[in-house]
Amino acid sequence: MPAALQGSQSSDLRPWTILYEDDDILAVDKPEGMPAIPGGTPGESLREKVEAAKGRVLVVHRLDKDVSGVVLFAKSAAAHQTLNRQFMDRQVQKDYLALVRGAVQSERGRIDRPLREFGSGRVSVDRRGKPSLTLYEVRERLEGFTLLSVHPQTGRRHQIRAHLYAVGHPVAGDRMYGARGLEPHVPRLMLHACELRLTRPGGGELRVTSPVPESFMRALSSLRDATAQGDGD
Repeated sequence: MPAALQGSQSSDLRPWTILYEDDDILAVDKPEGMPAIPGGTPGESLREKVEAAKGRVLVVHRLDKDVSGVVLFAKSAAAHQTLNRQFMDRQVQKDYLALVRGAVQSERGRIDRPLREFGSGRVSVDRRGKPSLTLYEVRERLEGFTLLSVHPQTGRRHQIRAHLYAVGHPVAGDRMYGARGLEPHVPRLMLHACELRLTRPGGGELRVTSPVPESFMRALSSLRDATAQGDGD
């Protein structure tokens, strides 16, 4: 489970920051709204910004553009191969914080449904898809929403977003899976990659944690106020 819920003191337009670095690994805190890899405007992706400051790096895993949190890069081909193998063998523990719509009934659960990517870019549950497993547990209940700790056991594209949508609890602020317009109190996609736990290529356990962004914390604070007002009626 992620550490106690604490927010970052930086602004919404915070730059990327280094969370951990050694001879093999560079772990970076990605802000929401920044693509992890090139594909749009030259120079706007996290990888390009990191390479401009630190030299060539290799992408180990990625986050969706509107998801914030820990992103891991390798500094060499050998480190990249070792880290990729850990992800493929499910040896990396990934912890996310997700605010979802509705009241999740069970205190903890698992979503074990195959996912398939379609030409539109959306990912959906489909019997012809790849095996996909997501574990979750409730951290807080709010009026109309539930705050979850989420632990994807596989690494499919849009896995958390598609799985939670499939069980009727889309991530708040998700325009692709669930939300059809603006949601009160929700200024962003409410999904944050809090923590990665893995083994360094050179040996030894590594735990990298990203503080919850101020934009996420402000939305939670607004919802807590709304919940308190509702309880007082």
